[in-house]
Amino acid sequence: MAKRGKRYQEAAKLIDRSKAYDINEAVELLKKSATAKFDETVEAAFRLGVDPKKADQQIRGAMVLPHGTGKTQRVLVFAKGEKAKEAEAAGADYVGEQDMIDKINDGWFDFDVIVATPDMMAQVGKLGRVLGPKGLMPNPKTGTVTFEVEKAVKEIKAGKVEYRVDKQSNIHVPLGKISFDKEKLVENFAAITETIVKVKPQAAKGVYMKNASITSTMGPGIRVDVSNYR
Repeated sequence: MAKRGKRYQEAAKLIDRSKAYDINEAVELLKKSATAKFDETVEAAFRLGVDPKKADQQIRGAMVLPHGTGKTQRVLVFAKGEKAKEAEAAGADYVGEQDMIDKINDGWFDFDVIVATPDMMAQVGKLGRVLGPKGLMPNPKTGTVTFEVEKAVKEIKAGKVEYRVDKQSNIHVPLGKISFDKEKLVENFAAITETIVKVKPQAAKGVYMKNASITSTMGPGIRVDVSNYR
């Protein structure tokens, strides 16, 4: 087991690991235990009662957090003609076609999210080998393969986050920054939790949302009582 630093150990003393806290109390504890000298990212983790190996229990989607993530996403849009102009007007950082595909093939990755119009996917699909492992491949389920380019770009810039169940039945989602007001972090947590509950697969049996926790970049995890959301 990795040895933790003094700062982490002191923060951990504030938290009862056997307890699931009300989200308001959990965020207050999180703020007290986040002592790094930079604005730490806050993340929520959910343990779900699903079998991700089964196609009918896969969970994937995207939503706009009420108060964003505190991070400005760099958006690359693959589009042409009027849709390219629409992307530029909406605030996309990069817009292009084959020129951008060539740059990526040469090792360029100075972006966070890709949006592509459906008519560009035949070309973009050839980047699957390099984009797939990085989780950057555009997908209709997350609203990043669309002709509604303006809407997609503005939502991403406003704080859109993607959620996806992993092989261990967990979902990790950023909630914002430790500098956010408590109320903003609480409302972001409530929004993503309610969204995950709504997308429960019909095939999932038993307890769906088993547990949840929140953590900051350098701080210990804090279990959150999610019984009100079940």
